[in-house]
Amino acid sequence: MGKHERRAYLEAIRGRYRKANRAGKARILDEFCAVCRYHRKYAIRLLGRKKPRPTPRRVGRKPRYDHPRLLEALRRIWLASDQLCGKRLKAALPLWLPHYEAEHGALPEAIRSSLLAASASTLDRLLKASRVAHPKGLCGTKPGTLLKKQIPIRCEHWDVSIPGFVEADTVAHCGNSLAGDFVWSLTMTDILTGRTECRATWNKGAQGVITQIKAIEAALPFPLKGFDCDNGSEFLNHHLVSYFSGHPERPSFTRSRPYRKNDNAHVEQKNWSQVRHLFGYDRFDNPRLVDLMNDLYANEWSPLQNHFCPTLKLKEKSREGSRYVKRYHPPETPYQRVMASTGVPETIRQHLEDQHRTLNPFDLKRRIEVKLKHIFSMVSVTSNVRQRI
Repeated sequence: MGKHERRAYLEAIRGRYRKANRAGKARILDEFCAVCRYHRKYAIRLLGRKKPRPTPRRVGRKPRYDHPRLLEALRRIWLASDQLCGKRLKAALPLWLPHYEAEHGALPEAIRSSLLAASASTLDRLLKASRVAHPKGLCGTKPGTLLKKQIPIRCEHWDVSIPGFVEADTVAHCGNSLAGDFVWSLTMTDILTGRTECRATWNKGAQGVITQIKAIEAALPFPLKGFDCDNGSEFLNHHLVSYFSGHPERPSFTRSRPYRKNDNAHVEQKNWSQVRHLFGYDRFDNPRLVDLMNDLYANEWSPLQNHFCPTLKLKEKSREGSRYVKRYHPPETPYQRVMASTGVPETIRQHLEDQHRTLNPFDLKRRIEVKLKHIFSMVSVTSNVRQRI
């Protein structure tokens, strides 16, 4: 008797065995051992064991997003876009998919449509296993006591119907110590469009900061109309006041309230996504890194972030009972907001559109990785030298 026949025979007599009295069970057990040639104790365990429950049938519709090619494409785009959240990733997929298919081959229409139709929460669920946590860094803002009375505090919201009103902040690449000389990153964010530009400077000297402000201003597709900063000494100085007072556009120069980081919320939130996410928390104390970082910021990082990474923009904020409720506009890239703005001349929009057609986010990402490898190799050499000393 084969295995399947013995199993069928067991299922056939198990019911009779459980209902029989003591004498009946003994007769069934003798017959079972004789037919199947089982040891008596083993036969008792088989007949006394409960019938295993059948595997429950899955309730609900069949999975739509478990195809390996869909998950592979989603994960590659998510990693190349620097791990966008679900809402921003859903808006970024139509921008990234054509470039992905050009590099990795066309996706079947069913997979492509499923990927584009997935909701933001579904994208977050599919990527949940890949997300990682990151540490926090040090704050390098030192109060600037000069000119506080000459530079007004901005408490109200700017008129954001036109681009050109920016917030500025600096980020320290100091490692775990603020002592000594090291590189700082200057970040400027336009409030209306969300366009963000970063540049590196050695220390926080006024001349170095002004030089990078000029470089960022030249890269913006619209004139500078307002400049708002915190109370750091790199901003509150005579050099910056003189620069803006003699500026052709005469932008307004304002500052936030002391110890109120939320006054500069638009740029404060970029410190992580634009600077820390790229360079981390290592100490950059080699002056030669400044030019390398600026080359990366201007030629690869800025086009990638401003053309292919959607951002969220607050639509309204209301108080309902004891809590605040925020509602946002649909995610868009800074490039899309600049193109939709009436405050940008047609010639500039045409130039941006021509530039956008020449960009490939995957190519930009590869060039970023090459330059980052070179930068961090220099950081590692400098760190080893410092440890020997």
